[in-house]
Amino acid sequence: MTGFLANLVQYQGLFRMITVLGFGGTFQIGFQISSLTYMSQHVKAFINETWLERYGYPIQQDNLLFLWSITVSIFGIGGLLGSSGSRYLTVKYGKKKCLLCNNLLMIVAASIMGCSKIAQSFEMILIGRFMCGISAGLCVPLHHQYVGEISPRKLRGFANSTSSFFWTLGKAVGQISGQRELLGSQSMWPILMASCGFPALVQLLTLPFFPESPPYLLMHKGDQEGCKKAIRQLWGEGQHHADIDDIMKEKATMKNTKIMSVLELVKEPAFRWQLYMIVILTSTIQLCGINAIYFYTFEVLQAAGFDENMISYMTLSVGLSELVAAVVCSSIIERLGRKVLIRGGYWIMGSLLAAITVTLSLQDWYFWMPYCSLCLIILFVIVFAVGPAGATVSTRVEIFKHSCRPPAFVVSSLLNWTGVFVIGTTFPFIVERLKHFCFLISMVVLFISGTIIHLFLPETKGKSIMEITEEFNKLNFKNKRLPTTPNHITEDYTFCTRL
Repeated sequence: MTGFLANLVQYQGLFRMITVLGFGGTFQIGFQISSLTYMSQHVKAFINETWLERYGYPIQQDNLLFLWSITVSIFGIGGLLGSSGSRYLTVKYGKKKCLLCNNLLMIVAASIMGCSKIAQSFEMILIGRFMCGISAGLCVPLHHQYVGEISPRKLRGFANSTSSFFWTLGKAVGQISGQRELLGSQSMWPILMASCGFPALVQLLTLPFFPESPPYLLMHKGDQEGCKKAIRQLWGEGQHHADIDDIMKEKATMKNTKIMSVLELVKEPAFRWQLYMIVILTSTIQLCGINAIYFYTFEVLQAAGFDENMISYMTLSVGLSELVAAVVCSSIIERLGRKVLIRGGYWIMGSLLAAITVTLSLQDWYFWMPYCSLCLIILFVIVFAVGPAGATVSTRVEIFKHSCRPPAFVVSSLLNWTGVFVIGTTFPFIVERLKHFCFLISMVVLFISGTIIHLFLPETKGKSIMEITEEFNKLNFKNKRLPTTPNHITEDYTFCTRL
């Protein structure tokens, strides 16, 4: 506790910026994902009313379901487009300017959706959701990269895991706001839909007071004075030799290298295993069964005989459990390391899915079995949030150098948004055919991914980016001569001490 309070005082500028980035970043995405569930009935009723007023007859049920599915899935299509352009925009304008413009896009989208009921136009919801998707696709990789680049080595894991915390916090706030006593009512749902613009407004007003990331200023812009100012503002007065040494070593290796394109990254042998790891980590998050768990929470509570009016409050307990677990992850990630949390989390989650499959199969035999299923579901969500959810974000930032981080996040985001779209369209059919045995697919994925992580992913805790790169070089160049890394720094970095 004493060390945490000392860091809180020393790095107060960093903690403030992490908060600003979080609320305008993954918080608002988590809020939109969870709050949409509570608006579904009201939006469907609004579409039907609008259709009846325009054409004089109610909309057919198939057409209504189609419009609702488009409303949900168009967010993923927008995310795919937004993430595709993140590399170009980040390199050309920097992360800070991109996020500020992105906030404007989100505010406009929220305003359009909020005015849809007054304008009697469900098309405005589709347009707003598409714009929100573009904004989300851009802001998520920017948030992850920005937080990773402004953090010193000893706080890098903690800082990176906060993006998972804000994501979970957004989901919890969305669940609370969506209750019918608050904004989830028939009259208030347009306000709930427009609420996603508030976090963007907060970031738009506060982010101008914070700097661009020091590595970007020094390595890409060559602005040493700007880098000095950013370090002083974020890390305070003191000795930061090790961290600046890392930046200078990385800069020395890319003096004649631009930020790589996605195609260049894919073709580059020196980053082959890093790409393998990011593909495995991103794909496993999509296939680990967390979406199936959220789907089956409602089913398990129904089978237990709970009143439907109480189920929404009980599902809220699952979201709050995930939030508490995300806080735990932030506090232990620097002690246990990323590899332990990911590998152990995968194996424990796989074991829990096997147990959940058994309890769901027996829930009609014993009256107390649904309660066991609910406890296992909550435990699964907690393990996911404590381990893979936060540690995956940190690992994706740390295994790539600055020169290839933007295209690497494009690859990760494209996989993620494609997975969201594919899983969203196919998952209902999988559940319909396999029922609760769909968990067995995720169980196999988790055990295989955990084994691969155990065998091939280097631990990144406490290591510089260059040290991590050297670890991967042993895999990328097994039978070849390893590329050498400069051991000396030609530029003076004493500016990182007391300023």
